[in-house]
This record gives sequence, structure tokens and C-alpha cells, in this order.
Amino acid sequence: MKRSLLPLLALFFFVTTLPAQESSSYQKPPALIEKLLLATFNPGVSFNDDGSWMVLMQRSTGPTVEDLAQPELRIAGLRINPANFSPSRGSYYTGLTLKNVSTGKEVGISGLPEPLRASSVSWNRAGNKLAFLQETRTAIDLYIVDIKAAQAVKINRTPLNTATGHDFSWWDNDQLFYQATTAAPSALPQKPAAPDGPVIQQNLGKVAASRTYQDLIKNKYDEALFRFFATAQPMLNNNGVETPVGKPGLYASIQLSPDKNYLLVERLTGDLSYLVPYYGFASAIEVWDAKGNPVKTIAKIPSSELAPSGFDNVLNAPRAHNWIATKPATLGWIEPLDSGFIKHNVPNHDQYVTLDAPFTATPQTVAATPMRMYNVSFVNKDMALVTQGSFALQKRIWQRLDLQTKVLTTLDDRSTNDAYNDPGTPFTVRNEFGRQVPLIYQKTKFVMSGQGASPKGDYPFVGTFDFTSLKKEKLWQAKDPYYEVPVKLLLQQKGLSFVTSRQSNAQPPNYFIISGKKETPLTSFPDPQPELRDLKKEKVTYTRKDGIQLTANVYVSKNYDPAKDGKLPVIIVAYPREYKQASDAAQVRGSKNTFTQINYGSFVFFALEGYAVMDNAEFPIVGEGSNYPNDNFVEQLEWNARAAIDKIASMGIGDSTRVAVAGHSYGAFMTANLLAHTSLFKAGIARSGAYNRTLTPFGFQNEERTYWQAPQVYNRMSPFSYADKIKTPLLLIHGEADNNPGTFPVQSERLFNAIKGHGGTVRFVQLPFESHGYAARENLLHLLWEEYQWLEKYVKRGE
Repeated sequence: MKRSLLPLLALFFFVTTLPAQESSSYQKPPALIEKLLLATFNPGVSFNDDGSWMVLMQRSTGPTVEDLAQPELRIAGLRINPANFSPSRGSYYTGLTLKNVSTGKEVGISGLPEPLRASSVSWNRAGNKLAFLQETRTAIDLYIVDIKAAQAVKINRTPLNTATGHDFSWWDNDQLFYQATTAAPSALPQKPAAPDGPVIQQNLGKVAASRTYQDLIKNKYDEALFRFFATAQPMLNNNGVETPVGKPGLYASIQLSPDKNYLLVERLTGDLSYLVPYYGFASAIEVWDAKGNPVKTIAKIPSSELAPSGFDNVLNAPRAHNWIATKPATLGWIEPLDSGFIKHNVPNHDQYVTLDAPFTATPQTVAATPMRMYNVSFVNKDMALVTQGSFALQKRIWQRLDLQTKVLTTLDDRSTNDAYNDPGTPFTVRNEFGRQVPLIYQKTKFVMSGQGASPKGDYPFVGTFDFTSLKKEKLWQAKDPYYEVPVKLLLQQKGLSFVTSRQSNAQPPNYFIISGKKETPLTSFPDPQPELRDLKKEKVTYTRKDGIQLTANVYVSKNYDPAKDGKLPVIIVAYPREYKQASDAAQVRGSKNTFTQINYGSFVFFALEGYAVMDNAEFPIVGEGSNYPNDNFVEQLEWNARAAIDKIASMGIGDSTRVAVAGHSYGAFMTANLLAHTSLFKAGIARSGAYNRTLTPFGFQNEERTYWQAPQVYNRMSPFSYADKIKTPLLLIHGEADNNPGTFPVQSERLFNAIKGHGGTVRFVQLPFESHGYAARENLLHLLWEEYQWLEKYVKRGE
């Protein structure tokens, strides 16, 4: 009897599980949302050094699914277009126009290739030429535009090799340096019909923990492909005449010395890793002469596989090799003094050393720091700026180094999350070697540009910072109703002037020259999404249960009338961030004066469809003192969510019984956790998240402990562990080709299966060919359709 029931049970199981799969053609959201998504955004801009000319760069529209479906190699952490030795995914410009800043006249450029697919637009030092890369189906070419003639000319004969992300640099005002291809794409290695043996990896007792990377080398054929596409010939181009520099090889970077007599080369030594991307492969740091002849090997850097896990730990090897900007040919780099382990009890953890040409002497120590050294930048022959700090402690110290006495004087010491006391960043100018160095103003001052964070929001500024007295002075600051950001300093005989990008709630971003009290408009770009002006935006503040103040941007339709329309369904959009101090977490971020523009990733679209949207809702996770933020991650998520819901309900806008939560990446992880541990929401939308933290066992986001050190934290923070508790409808979306560390598509696949297996309401949408961020027009429109349908069904109508 039991045996005869088996076929019927099997048939019943088959029939009842069929609806779990759905083959659907691409759909589109409501017409208004589609129109907003497909809007053409205003051009980007770039200024030459003296600000006399600017180039307007028209952005491309998004690719199609067919574009993304073109052949692509995913090896060594790279996405390579095998047809032209370039990255397979990237944006480009479809139009370039010159504009004279003083006259305001726009000048068309003749000789531009058609169709234009330009990238890496770069001015020479003199500001009379600019160069750009042009992508074709079969090659990456290099063009120079002569500003006076307003004419573009292709200068390379050999196609460029940009597969590893390198483009080109100006050698001087006329010559360009780049890496060229050494073979035609058709010569790529042929894949063997069968492997000649198994893939074997081993470790002989060394600690080699690594985070979870994607698109890694998996076999010997991948190795052959990487070598083929990454091998390049350094090339110097003088008005179309190509001169090889050195030999073909695998190069991570090549830098020209300030005096143009040497090259600093990082060359991959050929030891390829199956655990880390190409930038973590073993390498040699070398000095060549300007013709490519080896002069000296400075260091041999082992694979980053050997880097110890944990914040502030580093590979036990010299790092950050660079030319010093204020000397003809002097190298500088950072060396660990603690074998790479921050917990070793030593007086100083890092030192900075220099080595002058001809590179035969012993390197000289110029600074040592008790915390991990981040950067050393040279200002002039007497001064350098040193930054040290701790990622684990969220600490940053900025200091002035007297190069004669070797004394460090602290200029700024604060939490990296303390935006209110951020002094800003110095403006730079070119020195006699053509290198960017901080501008010295009135002998003892830097000219600073800062975000101007305050309890009222961000008001960017230009000011001075006296590096002797430490006195700060504001020279200019944005004022209501504008959010205005300084983007370029202009030096004039009468004093300082600068270019700003100005916007307000009603005015799109445009560029202005500020000179004293005089303001001169440079652009008059129109509103690319005028329909969004039918929204009302308000920056609100509220407090969670432990007293931490939070903020969010609330969007509703301008036509919304609470008395007539009643309370609205709500969408809360957030991304958790970790803090070591509650006071930092409570700081106000962002501005109430920004001009609303949105792309596919936004949920503000739906404010035009009858929702109240709480965008950029603050979701801090705080762990003060010896506590780790993630020790009570789930509890703090709930505090943040309850506070947000209570706020919008108390405003008389939001219906607390009809609330959705949404997020991307770590925001998706947050969303799934909230549905697993609370009953606050009617639905959730989680895009490209990671839900099982045991699949990222050597740390994730801002968690430095490994799974074996804190298994209870990993399990508690994994919504996959609580999939049986997720009964609130959850829409999972993931790019089929996600390349972000940790967010493998299998994360969404497994969570979907787990929820389905426990009878939950869940839908899983996998977008073809998409990475961690999405790009193809068809996929973006369908994404918004999915989100709209989910919200309408489970939140607005409350099914």
C-alpha cells in the first residue's frame, strides 16, 4: 500500500512545486517611473590647471542586455573584454565640447571618432591639450585634442592594453606614456579539450587567511588567459611616434620620476594566486632608467595571501612605494616595524624611509608612528604631512613633519566619523616638477576645502588652516538655500577665487566662479528630471531608544494632503554603518538643500506613486570601548527601525501598519535580518546581499573577527540561520554576475530556498549579466517593475 502511494506523492510534489519557477519576459514600470529612469543627465566637467578652459563631457546612456552579453573573461578579479584588451564594464562619454571660461563660448571639437566612446579625459600640465581613450569593438585608441585648433587626432598605432585598469599618463606637455598590446585578440590561448591534471592548492603551515573574493583564477587555462591579456609593452608616444620602453611584461604600475630620468615599476613576478585578485599577486618593485633599462630592485613583495587578517594588520613587507613630489628622483615607502601585527608591543608600528638616486645608499628614516601609517605627502623641502591612525579604533591623526628636525606636530586628532570637526583637505598646486602639492598661502597657511558638517547639515567651505598656530578661518561657506561645493581653486594676482558646484531643492547643479563677493555662472544645465519637482523633501531628526539622534530624508508628493488622503504606506531605505562612539553616530550627515536626482537604485521613484519614502535613514551600529558594534547588531537594527517608523507615524504622514524596508548589499543584509527578527514590516526588498556570514568567515564589512573567533556573532547576524522565521514577504534581487567580495549570487539562491522550504512568501529575481551594481536598461526597467508590483501588493494593499 505504501509503495503504491509513492508515484502519486512524487507527482503531487512535482505539480505543487512547479509555480516556484517563473519564466517571464522583461516588464516595465509605470510610464512616469520609466521616463525618470531613462532621463539623460547633464554633462560632467573637467578644468585645465589654470581654469581658463573646461571640457563638457556628455555621459552615455546605459547599455542594453545585449551589450552586457558580449564575451567577457572573469579572471584574477578582473572583468576583461577579450576583443580589445580592456575592462568589459565601464562608462564612457558620447560627447566632448570645449568651453572658454572667460568668454563663456563653447567650441566644438573636430576629428572626434564616431561613435564617440571616450574615457579617462586628462589635461596636460600646460592646459593646452587634453587626451582621452577611445573604445572600439577591436581596440583601445589614444587621442589628443589641441585646444587652440579644437581638433582631435589619434596618435597610437599599437592598440593600448587597459585590461588591468591602466590607461595613460602625460610624460610632459606633448608626450604620453601607456601600456600597449603585444598580440592580437585572435591569438589568445585555446582552451584544451580536457585538463592535463587536477587543480591542486596547498599550504605548508603558513597562516594565509583571505577574504572572500570573486572572479579568481581557477585553473591553468585561466592562468594562461591572464598572462595573455595582462602582458603589455610600456610605450612612449611623441606626436604619433611610438618608442618601446623596456620589455613586455606583467606590470601593476609604472611611475615617472619628477625629473623624468627614472621609472618606478611594480612588476608581477609570475607567481599567480588562486585566492586573491591580481593586485595581490607577488611582485617586484624596481627602478628603471627612462629608456627601460633596469637600475635597481628595491623590494620583492610576497602575495597578499600571507597578509594577516584583522584590522590594522598588514603584510610584513614594504608598501606604498612612490616618488617624492618635491625632489628630482627620490623614492619613499612605508615599512612595518611590528612584522605586520598591530598587537605586537612596539614603540612604533610603521616608519617612512626615503632613498635618493642613484639608489645605492642605505634608505633613511624620516618618520615613525605609534599607529599604522596611512600616507606621507611632501609639501616642500622643509615639510611633509603624515597621516596615521587605526581602522579598528576609527581614529585618524594628521601631522606636520619638520624634515630638518624630524619632529611631528599634530594638526588634527579625531575619530574618522567625527565630521563636525573635520578641518578639510588642502587645495593643491603644481610645483616646479609638475607634481601636485598643498598650496602654501600667506607663508604659514593651507587653503582648505571641507564638507562643513554641522548639526544643521552640511555647508561646504573654503578656509585657511595655519599650520603653526593651528588657527582655522572660514573664507567662504555655502549658505541656505544652497548646497554648494568648491571643486577647483583658481589662483589670481588679486587673491583666491574658486569654482563651485551649486544646487538647491529647486535648482539643478551648475558651476560658478566665486571671486570675493562676485559670482560668475559658468553653466546653465537644465533639470533632467523635472517630474521630481512634484515631490516635497524634508530632512527629519528623531531619537532611538538609547538616545542616539538619527536623521532621514522624507519624500512625499507635493499634492499629498494628510486630511484628504490619510496616512501613506511607507518605504524605509537604509544602510547600516558601524561606529565606536555614540556621539559620532548621532551627527547629522548630508544636506537639506540638495537637488533631487535619482537613478535605478533609488526608491524615491515611489513617492510619486503614493508612498512616503524615508531615504538614507540612519541605521548606526555602535560598539563603544572594548565592545564590538556587531555584538548586538540585530537589536540595534530594531531600535533604528522602530525609531524611524515612530517618527513618520508621529508626523501624521506614514501608516505604521504598512511599512516596507529595503536595501542594497549590506542594506539587503539589514533587510533580511529585520524580517527575520521583527514583525515591524509588511514587506522587504533585498538586492545583492550576503545572508550567510559563515560563507565570509575571515571577516566582512567592519567585522574584523573571524568565524572561529566569534561564531555566535556570525550565526546571530546570519538571516539564513533564521530563515524559518521569515514570514514577511521578501523580494530578493541579485545580479547573475555579481563580482563584489562576499555577495555571491548563491547567497540569494540559498536564502530563497531556505525560506521557500519553510513555507515563507519569497520571490527571487536574478538579473542576467548584471554585476553588484546593475546597468542594462531592460534589467533596470524590470527591476523597478518588480519593486513596484511587490510594494503595491504587499504594502499598499496589504495582501
